[in-house]
Amino acid sequence: MQRGNLDDLLAFVAVGRERSFTRAAAKLGVSQSALSHTIRQLETRLGVRLLTRTTRSVAPTEAGERLLQTVAPRLEEIDAEMAGITELREKPAGTIRVTATEYAADAILLPKLAKLLREYPDIKVEINVDYGLTNIVAQQYDAGVRSGEQVAKDMIAVRIGPDMRMAVVGSPSYFRDRSEPKTPQELIHHNCINLRLPTHGGLYAWEFDRGSREVRVRVEGQLTCNNTGQIVTGTLAGLGLAYVPEGLVEAHVAKGRLRRVLEAWCAPYSGYHLFYPSRRQSSAAFALFVEALRYRA
Repeated sequence: MQRGNLDDLLAFVAVGRERSFTRAAAKLGVSQSALSHTIRQLETRLGVRLLTRTTRSVAPTEAGERLLQTVAPRLEEIDAEMAGITELREKPAGTIRVTATEYAADAILLPKLAKLLREYPDIKVEINVDYGLTNIVAQQYDAGVRSGEQVAKDMIAVRIGPDMRMAVVGSPSYFRDRSEPKTPQELIHHNCINLRLPTHGGLYAWEFDRGSREVRVRVEGQLTCNNTGQIVTGTLAGLGLAYVPEGLVEAHVAKGRLRRVLEAWCAPYSGYHLFYPSRRQSSAAFALFVEALRYRA
């Protein structure tokens, strides 16, 4: 393949992923007109339209989507191999992109990475807070952090934290005129603060487990947030009940600012795991990153 053909494919993948000539041009460091010309040349050479363009959006055609799904992973593998070769030097270096929930970033990643980043100044870590089940390969992340049950079977998973439990909490002011729920089903009569998931735009269902009984409750309430920090703040203000990792609120519970309910229904579950594609070529920097996060009981 001629070098020009490879550049055309790289340009197409950038537009196909960004769904925008403006963002793709900025990412590639070229002008929009030059990028548009490159895509037209590629379409002419292949004899098929790859992108559908409107005044407001850009989307791959059926042929374009097929090319995107087959070519993009191979280009990523080439980039990974080149990065691995580049990093075969005395000092580990490179940028590691990871997606995690806000609580996982605050409670696990940042404390554990402090020593690594001090010792290896050429290693950079980019953390993106996301509560959705992000496709780390499609979104070009090196790794993700989720609970063990949420990690896909085709991924390598490394435990980075202990088992966890969720907690349902409310403020004393909230319970002043309300009785405490005794079962998860009674939550439908309470004002609950929902978490909006970005991946599909849905609301997070509250999950409970007591022995052999598993219950999922779709709660309702006046307030919906897209991160747990805001949910805790709203709960402290008496705006409703929250369903969050217990570590996030245990200090508030200990000081009486929040009251825990349904504790017997919140069973332990597999804690946070770092996961990444099995085909990922491990660089020296990434290997150190994994070891710094690995959980040791």
